[in-house]
Amino acid sequence: MDTLLSNPQMVVEDHARQLFRVSRRAFTDEAVLDAEKHIIFDRCWIYLGHSSEIPNNCDFVTRAVAGRELIFNRDHKGVVHAFLNTCPHRGAMVVREKKGNSRAFRCFYHGWTFDGTGRFASRFGEGNYGKEHYSGCADLGQVPRLESYRDFWFVNFDRNAVSLSDYLAGAKEYIDLVADHAEAGMEIVGAGQQYVINANWKLLAENSIDAFHGFPVHSTYFDYLKSLGSLRSDAGGSNFSASGMHDLGNGHAVIEYASPWGRPVARWVPSMGEDKRAHLEALRNELIKRFGEQRGTRIAEFSRNMLIFPNLVINDIMAITVRTFMPDRPNRMTVSAWALGARGEDHDLRKLRLFNFLEFLGPGGFATPDDQEALENCQRGYINMREVGWNDISKGMPRNGPPMNDDEEQMRCFWRQWRDRMGAVA
Repeated sequence: MDTLLSNPQMVVEDHARQLFRVSRRAFTDEAVLDAEKHIIFDRCWIYLGHSSEIPNNCDFVTRAVAGRELIFNRDHKGVVHAFLNTCPHRGAMVVREKKGNSRAFRCFYHGWTFDGTGRFASRFGEGNYGKEHYSGCADLGQVPRLESYRDFWFVNFDRNAVSLSDYLAGAKEYIDLVADHAEAGMEIVGAGQQYVINANWKLLAENSIDAFHGFPVHSTYFDYLKSLGSLRSDAGGSNFSASGMHDLGNGHAVIEYASPWGRPVARWVPSMGEDKRAHLEALRNELIKRFGEQRGTRIAEFSRNMLIFPNLVINDIMAITVRTFMPDRPNRMTVSAWALGARGEDHDLRKLRLFNFLEFLGPGGFATPDDQEALENCQRGYINMREVGWNDISKGMPRNGPPMNDDEEQMRCFWRQWRDRMGAVA
């Protein structure tokens, strides 16, 4: 057998032979998933939510993150918290609603109550509980680490982890590009989407920054855009030097490219209607006034698909999608996605943004069902892994110069980080 493929490691990179292979065990083995939960999801910064989802004091949302049920809230003074959604008394989930506004949380089972800072706040009368219950031992459990960058909030279950800022590394530049779309800031629009894909979570990590599959898999969508007049070949600043694939460190990667489609932020295409042209041009000029010609044009005219290791994707394309995916089983993940828009934007542009979010990226749109079928088809194909046991992620390795968008270097960035964190799990 080829010595490369008989290597006991699950990720093998051979520069001399320009080969990069990943064992299909990484997508199918229950022991691998168990190790990922402890080594990756318990130790990396995992996206929790956006500040705009809890804009007012005492707002809250509940969310499943990294195998935990969490409460994401602002207390009565506006301080943001993340609590483990389990009662210290008998373990019942304290908050059963998806979202709301409340100064306190009350467990329905026995009535234990907690204020917005998580402190035990029940008054059951003398003789029921000692003073320790009012000095910390009965408070809601808090996540070990909670930090934010540009209104994106993350949790980490490792108290000794590096700071979020250090962890994000080069991804901060691209989060800034998204956060700067509007001077008034950005906000999550609507309640989001949630759906299940019967495939390993790492397949969606790869797919989210894989430009190679775009035209073969999504050809129907591009034909549709052409028929509507929704494509333009003239991207202002198309010689922008930062266009391409970029390794952002710590397993994060991005592809950036001149947009072929319209963008509600400031790029008009004929299908939007002539009546919106002047408004979008004014938005573009405003960006250039705020940030200069190069950066303003970059925000307006360029699209970005970014993966923040392990499982956060920000697609700043014809609309902005924030997406996470949590592993349930080796062959199943739960995907959550939200539309991000400019705060206070024009009603017609908001309508267009949401249409684009649903049309291409939603579970009933053009792209997501295509991708879901592709990923599930890969997972089905792994039934043959005893004889055909390795995925090839070598595209572009012989190339001289910087990687191209349709190479696979961005996936190799992810897999190197996965390999380094997982070590010699066998």
